[in-house]
Amino acid sequence: METLRIERYGQVYVLLLNRPDKLNTINLLMLEELSKALQELSSLDELRVLVIRGNGRAFCAGADVSEFIKLTPSTALNFSRKGKEVLKYLAHFPRPTLAAINGYALGGGLELALNCDLRFASSAALLGLPEINLGIFPGFGGTVKLPKIIGKAKALEMMYTGDRISAEEALRVGLVNRVIPSEKFDEEVMTFANRLALKSPAILKLLKTAVISSLDSPEEVGSPIESLAWALTFTTDDQKEGIKAFLEKREPKFSGK
Repeated sequence: METLRIERYGQVYVLLLNRPDKLNTINLLMLEELSKALQELSSLDELRVLVIRGNGRAFCAGADVSEFIKLTPSTALNFSRKGKEVLKYLAHFPRPTLAAINGYALGGGLELALNCDLRFASSAALLGLPEINLGIFPGFGGTVKLPKIIGKAKALEMMYTGDRISAEEALRVGLVNRVIPSEKFDEEVMTFANRLALKSPAILKLLKTAVISSLDSPEEVGSPIESLAWALTFTTDDQKEGIKAFLEKREPKFSGK
């Protein structure tokens, strides 16, 4: 792949955005390679946690503006639709996903991070949706996702002004889960990911499905889904192992079955 690299660390896989000379900006080739990579990774039983991060000093600084010159309204619409298709797949990826925001997360880069389950930021990270400063509009779902995470008023402020916010401000408004000192960032991200990889993958998948369903549906729909998911856990080997390990006062060894 030209724009991505996949690295494996035991049961944790890292999907590296790999255009460091372009601050890992998104072009059509990257979208196509992201689509293919996510589909391939989703089929790997040995993958327990997926970390997405950028190579170099940026997570992802958005779409590649140099390619905008040749866009027409029609091709711009297709680019937006392709981006949303890829990010929807990421949002429903069957394993936990963690955006390791090691630097700039702007525009489409922030929208990519918004579709991960968790977002950890280095203390040097800057986040924003600066499209208004280019005379354009968020194209990968930012107007939908961001208000759900940080609320309407703060989301509109970020989009109206196009201002970047610091990692600490992002933590304060609930945009990221944690802020980690830059010098410890990679180590602490992997420590957390490895900790998550020890959990039951079957239960993690059910949790993710239930939460996504509850956010996309009224309570009268989401609540029954939660009850069904709860009941389904009792069909798994992991449930039996978890209860047995608790009663035997030992750490469980989950198989994912």
